[in-house]
Amino acid sequence: MKLLALKIDVDTYRGTREGVPRLVELLQRMGADATFLFSLGPDHTGRAIKRVFRPGFMKKVSRTSVVEHYGIQTLLYGTLLPGPDIGRRCADILRSVAASGFEVGIHTWDHIKWQDYVAGESAAWTREQIDLAADRFAEVFGTAAKTHGAAGWQMNPEAYRHQQRMALTYASDTRGTHPFWPVVKGEPVRCVQLPTTLPTLDELIGVGDLTPDNVHEHLLKLTAAEPEFGHVYTLHAELEGMKLLPAFERLLQGWQAQGYKLVSTLELFNALDTTSLPYHSVEMGELEGRSGTLALQGPRFPV
Repeated sequence: MKLLALKIDVDTYRGTREGVPRLVELLQRMGADATFLFSLGPDHTGRAIKRVFRPGFMKKVSRTSVVEHYGIQTLLYGTLLPGPDIGRRCADILRSVAASGFEVGIHTWDHIKWQDYVAGESAAWTREQIDLAADRFAEVFGTAAKTHGAAGWQMNPEAYRHQQRMALTYASDTRGTHPFWPVVKGEPVRCVQLPTTLPTLDELIGVGDLTPDNVHEHLLKLTAAEPEFGHVYTLHAELEGMKLLPAFERLLQGWQAQGYKLVSTLELFNALDTTSLPYHSVEMGELEGRSGTLALQGPRFPV
């Protein structure tokens, strides 16, 4: 059966409280599975204001209304308003997702801090941020996390290495075309990467004639042909779980009509023969529709 994995990044306090329950209801109604990756520490979304100086950021913002999707209050967290502790204040919601049968994992501790700084930070800083999230995950769920999906697809070499030390089952931190074993600066890391293979709604809406009403048609064209290893689609609780929920429902209907089974990233991983997966270098590079650089599946690496 054709598999399409749904990876849900939950970035904010509002997205956790409002977007996550709506997505759970929709997925259950549609008979679809997914993996929820949670931000587990403080919501400091307001500190993203400094990104206005990043090349390409204002162009992206002009295509999608940040205020409409995130709300004024969220955009003040960490600046004029204290950032709520998501893992503490929303623990019951997080546990209810797991109790509903969905896979859960780590997105980040502090979403803004990781996304804006990890690429240039030290090994010690990186381990501390991951460990804060891992400790809170264990506190909330009573078990160790088995997967991680980096905020904003931002990584550094130590982040990959630390995932190996944590004995994660797999991770989904990169953008690419198919599952692979990552190679960091010539060093193989034994934690399979399941890269996001499809563009996200915020990368597409506002480009050409794409709108929330027709963006699903563009994505369905990209999935019309069956890929060898399936697809990974990343969505956000703040977008598909809120204003873009109707667009996401149309996507789910379309994918099911194409014959896809909508699964968690864990189910996609379990369908792989990991011994035959290729090794690929990981690198930071640009991707159309996003500002700055992000973690990409690089060239195949001879091992």
